[in-house]
Amino acid sequence: QVQLVESGGGLVQAGGSLRLSCAASGSIFSINSMGWYRQSPGKQRELVAAITSGGNTNYAGSVKGRFTISRDGTKNTALLQMNSLKPEDTGVYYCNLAQTYNNYWGQGTQVTVSS
Repeated sequence: QVQLVESGGGLVQAGGSLRLSCAASGSIFSINSMGWYRQSPGKQRELVAAITSGGNTNYAGSVKGRFTISRDGTKNTALLQMNSLKPEDTGVYYCNLAQTYNNYWGQGTQVTVSS
């Protein structure tokens, strides 16, 4: 089993920044990728950013140039630096860890961007 603990959400004004952190523990091996998804009110959960074990990154078009995902492999931690936040970035952000045969989710952290 893998446990994911997220932190760093909160309330920020438009144009501000937040950094989300996701710490993984447990049976961590053969990680394919770690990433962040968000679910906004009335919408489905969507990919925000992901990083593979090889360091390749993938971003939603709406966050490119504003968000940066990174991973500390020695600490099994994924970070999401969010700059120039917009009200439409509001939502619950979930950390994801993907292994070959398993997929794990964190409990979610709320991000609210006020206009």
